[in-house]
Amino acid sequence: MYDVITTESVRVMTTYNIELKEDILRVSFGEPAQNDQIVKDAAAKLGQMAQSGKLTGGQLLRINGPVSIPVAFVLAHKLAHIYGAIGLFDPKLGKYVICITHNPAYKLGDLID
Repeated sequence: MYDVITTESVRVMTTYNIELKEDILRVSFGEPAQNDQIVKDAAAKLGQMAQSGKLTGGQLLRINGPVSIPVAFVLAHKLAHIYGAIGLFDPKLGKYVICITHNPAYKLGDLID
């Protein structure tokens, strides 16, 4: 008898892309999926970024890119604990709107570049 050796490839889902560039969290949708999977992937990616030291927190984080409402809640929950304020880009205004703040330098609704 022969032993059968099999290898399974583990596929990492890329339904949501998150990258930190120059204090701006750039986000975008990846492979087509439903929100039940996308929220898991977004949370996992944020966890990986935090563990690797790429996401360390700070006074202000700007987020730029498309988000669904469920993904927005995941981002808010995970990031509000480590950043003093969070601004989300509004393309109609061409500015970031402060939507979460624990930092007295930023008020809710402030518009920033």
